[in-house]
Amino acid sequence: MSEPLLSQPDFWRQLLALVLAATVVMGSPGPATISVTAVGAAFGLRHSLRYTCGIILGTIAVLLVVATGVVAVLTSMPKLAPLLLLASAAYILYLAFKIATAPPLAARDAEASRPTWLAGFLLAVANPKAYVAIAAVFAGASSKQGGAELGLWLKLAVLAVMIVIIHAVWLLAGAAFARFLRRPMASRIINLVFAATLVLTTALAVFG
Repeated sequence: MSEPLLSQPDFWRQLLALVLAATVVMGSPGPATISVTAVGAAFGLRHSLRYTCGIILGTIAVLLVVATGVVAVLTSMPKLAPLLLLASAAYILYLAFKIATAPPLAARDAEASRPTWLAGFLLAVANPKAYVAIAAVFAGASSKQGGAELGLWLKLAVLAVMIVIIHAVWLLAGAAFARFLRRPMASRIINLVFAATLVLTTALAVFG
């Protein structure tokens, strides 16, 4: 009789390796994580939750696309890839502009334009780093050998949970800056720094 999966040490080693890989590769600064931090700093925690939920849903959609091999089909179309890349860059630049020009929290009224969940979803699915990072983590987990190999659904579940945790942490980090943004000068400087960082991380993801 075979040993139960959960009692096999190799299973827990592979699971830990998957979590650590996701933390380092997927949790590193990129267009999605930096945008969540920037939106949290510019608009505060409560008004950034919808956008963050959109980012999370979009990143999970990317995970499913990578896992099912759809991304390989898309990248095999030479004329489609540059168009997707151009659309992604244009949208991220637009979001960076909104962050850079966001008014101080104290001067913001109820009608102030805030990024929506759809904006977050679109950025996540257009984020070039997400496909590379998730594909690297997923492929690394799939290449492990041994009798306690992680199943497809377990990998998807673990990585989906990691996506939620990673973006929640980046959002909280950004929201921590919000208390400094009631002063106009501090607000403008921090928003400009986050906007510039968003553009830089996107450029590195595309050309790096």
